[in-house]
Amino acid sequence: MNFKIRHKFKELRNQWHISIEGEIDIYNSEQLKRKLYELLEEKQADLYINCKDLEYIDSTGLGALVSVLKKVKQFNGNIHLSQLKPNVAKIFKITDLNKVFLIEGAAHE
Repeated sequence: MNFKIRHKFKELRNQWHISIEGEIDIYNSEQLKRKLYELLEEKQADLYINCKDLEYIDSTGLGALVSVLKKVKQFNGNIHLSQLKPNVAKIFKITDLNKVFLIEGAAHE
């Protein structure tokens, strides 16, 4: 399974609202990173990523998100992740990335 990404810029709050659907793995993590970089080139803003429909992420997907986070931090921004499924939240927790990203919602607790 591949992934789909939808995005919308909220001008009033200077935020990207993004939703990811499917799986992020070695086959498409670079594509995710490129797309998020493109958005940040267009407008430097916090990323609010809704993961409600994200079924799976592997270490290369996590690496892509960490790379994007480094870029966001260059302008003092953040990446907010919300509605993580329990299996995805577990990956963030065991890698301690739940302390690096701003994770919102009950699944990660």
